[in-house]
Amino acid sequence: MNTILIADEQLHIYSRGHDHDVQYCDQLPENAEEIVTQIFSGELVYSEAFSDFVGCSSMTAGAPIYQEGTVIGAVLVHSPVSGIDDVVKQGMMALMIGCGAAMAASGAVSAALAYHFTRPLYQMKSAASELAGGNYAAQTGVCSKDEIGQLAETMDMLAHHLEAAQKEQENFDRMRDSFVANVSHELRTPVAVLRGYLELLKDRAVTEPAAVGEYYEQMLLESRHMERLVNDLLDLSRLQDIGFQLTMEEVDLCCVVSDAVRAIRRTAQSKSVTVVFDVPDFECIVTGDYGRIRQMLIILLDNAVKFSYENGQIEVVLTCEDGYVIRVTDHGMGIPKEQLPYIFERFHKSDAKENKNGSGLGLAIASEIAKRHQAVIHAESTESETTFRICFFHVESV
Repeated sequence: MNTILIADEQLHIYSRGHDHDVQYCDQLPENAEEIVTQIFSGELVYSEAFSDFVGCSSMTAGAPIYQEGTVIGAVLVHSPVSGIDDVVKQGMMALMIGCGAAMAASGAVSAALAYHFTRPLYQMKSAASELAGGNYAAQTGVCSKDEIGQLAETMDMLAHHLEAAQKEQENFDRMRDSFVANVSHELRTPVAVLRGYLELLKDRAVTEPAAVGEYYEQMLLESRHMERLVNDLLDLSRLQDIGFQLTMEEVDLCCVVSDAVRAIRRTAQSKSVTVVFDVPDFECIVTGDYGRIRQMLIILLDNAVKFSYENGQIEVVLTCEDGYVIRVTDHGMGIPKEQLPYIFERFHKSDAKENKNGSGLGLAIASEIAKRHQAVIHAESTESETTFRICFFHVESV
């Protein structure tokens, strides 16, 4: 318990009891006079000198008592050190409990943060292992807005591109196998025919001049067919090679259309087919390869003549519609609806007798030429009319 003493300047010290005052004059500490003098000079004093006086280890705090600006006394408050020790112990206990709680909380937070950061890393590691094993459909499954989430998103995007590349490679392998099979099939027949005719002529199994001449004629036709097939294959291969450069320059489509129509008219006359064309009276300039655009038009015109009836008519029209559009229309046998999606594929051939000498590469070459000119080629057909449309949009200089 705290003890309060009051002292005057003559070192008379009083203790306030419950019902009376007690005056102490003897047994004061040796430096009590010095302490009281300091207090009367207006200072605050702290000392342990009164421990024996109050009968226990204590801390004494002294302060002056003022009246109208003059110090008239000194108040001394004695507080047992044991109480302070208890307070210190309680403070230390509270501090220890607080530190323990803080450590527990920080541990929990650290564990939560560690789980938050390591779990996505484990997911990304698992996805990376799947990708390394060839499973390009693997995804990290991480969705967050931080840097780890951005890295996971990049990994998912990479996996998507790898999966697309794998599918493209598989598709390319199938196309390559199909291409080899188709080329082998297309070459097998003319080679077999040539070999058969040559063996007959070599063995002199055929000696009549008329028959020999017929065999030579057929051999010439087969060799021309093989030559056309090889040339078409070379053209298609070049056009599909990104490194193959076209001769890009300013081209007037009106001139190209006129040139292609003149070139096809002799072939059309063999079937009494009329080719008419209509072009604007102004220049229709695009950036392209004159020879390749002309080749594309001749392919379409050759097909139109091939599938037209005798004495039929073919119309070639060039118009300006958000770009330039060329339409080639024939009024012969149409293209079956189920075959329209495949007519631009390699080696796709109609079963019609008119196409028995075709290589099945013409429309594939026309499609590649259109792509190299950033143009679109499209076909529409009914039972009695077929129209091929080529649209040139925003062709830029190369």
